[in-house]
Amino acid sequence: MNKAAFDEFGANYDEALHKGISLSGENKDFFAEGRVRLLSRVLPPKTVPRVLDYGCGTGSATPFLLRLPGVTQLVGVDVSDRSLDRARQDWQQPAVKFHNLTRLPGLAPFNLVFCNGVFHHIPPQERASAFGQIHQALVPGGHLAFWENNPWNPGTRWVMSRIPFDRDAVFLWPHSATQLLRASGFEVLGVYYFFIFPNFLRVLRFLEAKLCRFPLGAQYMVAARKP
Repeated sequence: MNKAAFDEFGANYDEALHKGISLSGENKDFFAEGRVRLLSRVLPPKTVPRVLDYGCGTGSATPFLLRLPGVTQLVGVDVSDRSLDRARQDWQQPAVKFHNLTRLPGLAPFNLVFCNGVFHHIPPQERASAFGQIHQALVPGGHLAFWENNPWNPGTRWVMSRIPFDRDAVFLWPHSATQLLRASGFEVLGVYYFFIFPNFLRVLRFLEAKLCRFPLGAQYMVAARKP
């Protein structure tokens, strides 16, 4: 992950992100809330006392992850200290902590790891190591909700081309993600595609649950489990 690039955008991350996702007619909270709601449908119903937001950025997923059943502690980790400072400023709650990624080994274990849009910023040769780090951070039987941008979707490519910190990103294709996860010791439970319809087609969103197995959505989620 390019720490310098994200430190540069730490103060105006939302504005930079909005340049792309505004094309959907929605804001970042729509997607942040949607990702957590959708992972709740897919992963087995259970309490998750300790949750890790891997690559948390400025903490945009924080209020939604706190709604998961049984959460007593939410930890966000990132490489960008400036983004973490913004997260600490925005989410001052006893159950929420933010740390540099280098501290992760001392913070584990977790019941659930949430990771969104991080791996396309990690050089391909370092991705296996990052998955191994996540695997080590989970308790046996713990789950990973792994979200990435869908390379099959032309709208996703258009959106990313408009976001300054995404223009040089290297996509992680779904089949490569599942291969890396299995090689890292995960059991892959399924791959799901979400966010198919932009705002002007929102009346069709009731179809998304039926279409989630087709590579249509702007993002995909791999649900995985540490045996």
